[in-house]
Amino acid sequence: MVNALHTAFGEHHARAVHTKGVMLEGTFEPAPEARALTKEPIFTGGTLPVVARFSLFAGVPDLPDNADGASPAGFAVKIKAPDGDDFDIECNQHNGFITATFDEFAVFLRALGASGPDVPHPTPVEKYVGAHPQVKAFLESRTYPASYAEATYFGINALRFTNARGESLYVRYRMVPHAEERYLTPAERKAKSGTYLQDELAQRIANEPVVFDWYAQIAGKGDKIDDPSIAWPDSRKLVKLGTFTLSRPPVDPETAQRLLLFQPGQPHPGVEAADPMLVLRNTAYPISLGQRQ
Repeated sequence: MVNALHTAFGEHHARAVHTKGVMLEGTFEPAPEARALTKEPIFTGGTLPVVARFSLFAGVPDLPDNADGASPAGFAVKIKAPDGDDFDIECNQHNGFITATFDEFAVFLRALGASGPDVPHPTPVEKYVGAHPQVKAFLESRTYPASYAEATYFGINALRFTNARGESLYVRYRMVPHAEERYLTPAERKAKSGTYLQDELAQRIANEPVVFDWYAQIAGKGDKIDDPSIAWPDSRKLVKLGTFTLSRPPVDPETAQRLLLFQPGQPHPGVEAADPMLVLRNTAYPISLGQRQ
């Protein structure tokens, strides 16, 4: 997977995907209702410190914020647990993933990498997209936020939550901003600068914190647990898990960016991966971390 990402986006000593990003620090306040879903300790105590990262999608370090490949943007959070068992969350600014499996995603990436400007049409990626209507629909339905702080982000992979009574259910995460959601038209986006998202976030954080509520969307009968390309219906129940308040950048952003590793598939008490893609992501991310040291 890491090699496929580099085939698509180029070799560099940075993150293989979601390469360009901005980090913030702040706090997590758990919601009482989360305890009915899971016995995970981060929901049973008080406020905890967090580090968060907003990012563009593509694995290109100098990608302009207004480029087509910037979407879906990412939002990842690491909750610093008192016992050292940090709790990592990764969400994308699109409800659903481009493919159902890691293998399919790698095929798409290799086709993208083989479709340079001098390749005759239809290029390999054009052929792939033409043969996969769901991929075509994903690409055409992408949105581009006016601000990292003004978008909803979705956890694409399902997890299994188990509470203190031994009751289990399946969830996907959702991050909902306190700020009003705003998305750009194509003309508005193209008129923006190549650093508009990171510039806007810096200006915003100087005046007020960025706040998101974290929800668990509960799976219903017939919902696909192991296929992230299929979004669950909006009618599914949302249970609040807590609130993130992000108020400042790291003291040393460059070092923090280089060393930060998210492990969203890591098992915790009352929380475990339900979608196999999460396990594979946990395997691939440390490889990418090693390559950027």
